[in-house]
Amino acid sequence: MEKTISVEAYLQKHDKWRKALETLRDVLRKTELQETVKWGLPTYTVNGKNVVGFAAFKEHIALWFHNGALLRDEHSVLVNAQEGKTKALRQWRFTSETEIEKDKVRRYVEEAIANQKQGKEIKPEKKELVIPQELLRKLQEDRSFHEKFEALAPYKQREYAGYIEEAKRETTRYARLEKIIPLILEGKGLHDQYR
Repeated sequence: MEKTISVEAYLQKHDKWRKALETLRDVLRKTELQETVKWGLPTYTVNGKNVVGFAAFKEHIALWFHNGALLRDEHSVLVNAQEGKTKALRQWRFTSETEIEKDKVRRYVEEAIANQKQGKEIKPEKKELVIPQELLRKLQEDRSFHEKFEALAPYKQREYAGYIEEAKRETTRYARLEKIIPLILEGKGLHDQYR
């Protein structure tokens, strides 16, 4: 997967939605937000904190508010794209450039900026690390592997544990374990290639 390194490169990759994305970008660039690329997507920050970003999909584009659940949403345009997974993130979807009302978008963005500057945010819940049996056995058998696993950040440990745990078949669980062993020994996280 090719990593996007600039907003211009992202726009070029999404020619179908380019005009609509440029309209959103124009609104965002007229604020105090700093433009950057995170997770391969255009992202806008204030004081180093994520406020909003945008993305193109097959049937729509979306403006992502990182703490969108705190917005008043007086026009009822925000949706939780991953119900049950995300608490704070909300998106505003557009299926054409003509749906984008710049003044309305700007008001939502300004409120999101104000919330961030006031320190309002929904913090993710800390997830407890539950180590699946297959991984636990490997940790108990191999001291070097255990030390490398313990040296990983807690979120990386949870990613690996979840990766094995979500496999339904035992053979898949062991195949996943074999796949992650070299990554752990190198001190890498499961998703480091995408960060």
